[in-house]
Amino acid sequence: MVAELRPLPGRRRRQAEHGFHTGEHHEAGVRMTSTTDLANDPIAARARVRELMRETVRRSCPTVAHIAGYHAGWLDATGLPRSEPGGKALRPTLALLATRAVGADEGLGVVAGAAVELVHDFSLLHDDVIDEDAERRHRPSAWTVFGKPASILTGDALLGAAVEVIAASAAPGATESVRLLLSSVHRLVSGEYLDVEFETREVVTPAEYLRMASAKTAALITTAATLGPTLAQSPPTFVTALEGFGRHLGLAFQITDDVLGIWGDPRLTGKPILGDIKRRKRSFPVVTAMDAGTPDAAWLRRLYRSPAVITDELAEEAAEVIVRTGARERAEAEGRRHVSAAIEVLGRLGPGNEAAEKLAELARTVTNRER
Repeated sequence: MVAELRPLPGRRRRQAEHGFHTGEHHEAGVRMTSTTDLANDPIAARARVRELMRETVRRSCPTVAHIAGYHAGWLDATGLPRSEPGGKALRPTLALLATRAVGADEGLGVVAGAAVELVHDFSLLHDDVIDEDAERRHRPSAWTVFGKPASILTGDALLGAAVEVIAASAAPGATESVRLLLSSVHRLVSGEYLDVEFETREVVTPAEYLRMASAKTAALITTAATLGPTLAQSPPTFVTALEGFGRHLGLAFQITDDVLGIWGDPRLTGKPILGDIKRRKRSFPVVTAMDAGTPDAAWLRRLYRSPAVITDELAEEAAEVIVRTGARERAEAEGRRHVSAAIEVLGRLGPGNEAAEKLAELARTVTNRER
């Protein structure tokens, strides 16, 4: 059974102020819903986390708040409020469910979800500049609207805001949680560096790719699964189980993203048709195909080495080549394998854990999505 966790006596007052002891959390005058509602409703989870993010970002300079709001979808380019399109809300939902799975207060899950989303947005703002991606979430990327320097600086500010959210929480495990979050940032940056480096390398093995994805993508998803329990000072066995869950889920998520980057519907993904191939991205299907040791694999390596622009026709042929090598099938199987491994780890949280069952349901959606 999941242990009942209570705030440390010396911090009850501050935790009550943040809604942890009372089970309520007030941001911008809004009374929030229960853990069950949030855990079962991605829209409610996103709204709750968004309010805490907004409250923190508003304390930055107006320009940063404007750019951050535009990037997140809260504002249009002129700074006027807009309705957000529905999203996966993967990280906040994961943070809330994981916190609930260890019996901790929902407010800690909200803090964890907001901190991780702020880091995620920091990474996306920088990533779009690095890759010169002109579109994000079906509209122009922030750097194309506000410029590269402003976009980079806004990302920096969001990283600081993520730490501030945790530090202001008065949670019993706040100090350790800051260390955990910053450790995931170090891994994220190292993974991003490897991803950039891969674009200039002739040979990248599938094993090297998975090590990169473990850092670039899985590290932050793992933090989403463990930050709430760490804030609550949950038993180490529970945190370790959720760490394993997050690591496998993160790899499944990245591999599925790679498949969608080639064969996904651009109307749903918001990415250009065959964009990863045209940019010579060393995604998992690509490096797996190149590693096949067949004439098709040799052709694909030559295409990626060539300085010529990859046309629509060549990109379509490359996608067919990847399928012929069996790399698409292998990528999809690898994603499913990591989902199965993630679900298996959840058994360590004990039988009859409703939140763990919801986490398993969430894991299954990762490889069965279209965006």
